[in-house]
Amino acid sequence: MSATDAPVVAPAPTRVATRLAPAAVYLVVRLVGVLALVWLSRTHGVSPIDRLRAWDGDWMLAIAQYGYSGVPATMLDGYGHHTPFTALAFFPGYPMTITVVAPLLGGNTVAAALLVSLLAGIAAAYGTTRIGELVPGGSRRVGLLLTALFAAAPMAVTLNMAYTEALFCALAAWSLVGLLQRRWLLAGVMCGLAGLVRPTSEALVLTVVVAAIVAVATRRDGWRPLVGALLSVTGIAGYLIFVAVRTGDPAGWLTVQSSGWNGGVDGGAAGVRFIVATLTTRDAALMYYVSAIVLIGVLVLLGLSFAARLPLPLLVYGSAVVATVWLSSGVMASRPRLLLPAFVLLLPIALGLAKRRPATAVSVVVVAALASAWFGAYSLTIWRYAI
Repeated sequence: MSATDAPVVAPAPTRVATRLAPAAVYLVVRLVGVLALVWLSRTHGVSPIDRLRAWDGDWMLAIAQYGYSGVPATMLDGYGHHTPFTALAFFPGYPMTITVVAPLLGGNTVAAALLVSLLAGIAAAYGTTRIGELVPGGSRRVGLLLTALFAAAPMAVTLNMAYTEALFCALAAWSLVGLLQRRWLLAGVMCGLAGLVRPTSEALVLTVVVAAIVAVATRRDGWRPLVGALLSVTGIAGYLIFVAVRTGDPAGWLTVQSSGWNGGVDGGAAGVRFIVATLTTRDAALMYYVSAIVLIGVLVLLGLSFAARLPLPLLVYGSAVVATVWLSSGVMASRPRLLLPAFVLLLPIALGLAKRRPATAVSVVVVAALASAWFGAYSLTIWRYAI
């Protein structure tokens, strides 16, 4: 073989930079958000750490420290009540992870929670980058843009909080990577673990099961799709069974959720009423305007995703996440956060930006990152209610 036929090997610094790029993009965007939170927290005389552990974070930390049975009676549900089953509304995956990590940090559960979210966010960044590479028309550039847009989503501040978003999105992203690569064990295991983190996993389970049915119907990959489908349901099914046994109610988790946290399914009526009221009220809060825009915008992104003919697993997953949010009632100010796992719907934007000049793509990401940073900081410091 002549010298001209020898494979081109990138210099070591270039290879390192390429491997670190997803983490770097994610961390830079999220650093902007954290700095904005520190700034507004000091402006309003509150601790940024306290804000990062607020609301649901307090429940996660209490479950991690005391277990479901030992959560202090001073912690109340959405109606100001506390029962032996109140804490069961929260899935165990994230608190369990905190419990594992905390001893490595001297038993500091807050530091453990924030570290878990940080590392999970980085893992999610590598997953979203890989998804951007695997879709038709995708590339490394598409993947990095998707990662940047995900990190700059309206409520991306929760990726740095003691919340489940970062961990769930990491598991969901890698489960979807497994489906796109037809690695059924990866898809099933990641989905099963996601089922222990939050109820949004029902959308991911549906995606894995539908993909498995298609694979079996087309006689692809033998028995592996069935194994992936079976693994996918283990997490959420296991926890729902646990709650049913614990409460003595076959629909125990749904009962706890509806009776304590105003959660239920209403076919989208609450969302429509909220949007109409927000857009026709003279003095609606900024938080409500943004939430209404996000609820409308995600439907536009869903339509663009179908128009872009994204792979079936991504369309099923994105549609299912949107359905779980749009068709349910509850606190409307939390909708931007609940839609964060629908990151695949940002792919049409990433694909479009990848075809533009680098300066255009960077400008869009910078504007999105700054807007996300301010809104996230506003949500935790100026807005007085839970997100």
